[in-house]
Amino acid sequence: MYRHLTSQDAIDRAYNPRLGVPDVEGWFAGWAQRSEEARRKLGCRLGLPYGPTLAEYVDVFPATRPNAPVHVFLHGGYWRSFSARDFSFIAEGPVARGVCTVVVNYALCPTVPITEIVRQCRAALAWTWHNIAEFGGDRERIGVSGHSAGGHLTARMLSTAWQRDYGIPDGIIKAALPISGLFDLEPLRWSWLQPTLQLSGDEILAQSPMRHLHTVPVPLAVAVGGAESDEFRRQSAEYVAATGAKLMEIEGRHHFDVLDDLASPYGKLWRAVESLMG
Repeated sequence: MYRHLTSQDAIDRAYNPRLGVPDVEGWFAGWAQRSEEARRKLGCRLGLPYGPTLAEYVDVFPATRPNAPVHVFLHGGYWRSFSARDFSFIAEGPVARGVCTVVVNYALCPTVPITEIVRQCRAALAWTWHNIAEFGGDRERIGVSGHSAGGHLTARMLSTAWQRDYGIPDGIIKAALPISGLFDLEPLRWSWLQPTLQLSGDEILAQSPMRHLHTVPVPLAVAVGGAESDEFRRQSAEYVAATGAKLMEIEGRHHFDVLDDLASPYGKLWRAVESLMG
């Protein structure tokens, strides 16, 4: 079916991180609680629309200094679950370091296909470039990260024709960090996700980052947990080999707790973002 994986069960075990992590629901509940606390503690502007549908909004967590660097976060959930509100906690580290943070919401499969989610994320980044100065952010210093499906979306942002499609400079992204991303979508059409994602062969070709490597040079690192499945680590390593990015394998981290290294102002992943931004 896909490489050495000859059954749906094998693909599901390789690509469903919930199967290998105890108390997954506890992790999700913890994210929700931390996000509620972040919204309460940090100054934030919620539900700012970047498009015409209810799902197209961003939550902005301004920095406490003017002309601050900007960190845009694209959430995961296999394109079918979660919202920006579940990931407000990501802003804790960046804001503590004086960085304006934008958490992007988007519509989910099967209501829309992955192709539309990619378009929405691009629209959110274009909105950020046009509007972030209102919230103290410097549009000339925008970095992007994303986790899981958001890692895929982060990589897709790097092959965007910004000037052609949005009338803004092609180099708006100054740094990128896909975390635990999916760079080849092919195995997913043989997985438990297919009834929801409804991937076609054409969409797999069009939306797999491995087939559309970025054309504008961007400082790029790719992160994955050292305790993640062989397939997640292989996909990250192959994307790194194709792009010349830096590979960060975070020792002992699984698919979910790897985000702690982004949300902490002293975490390895947040420090990597700062280093990429220069």
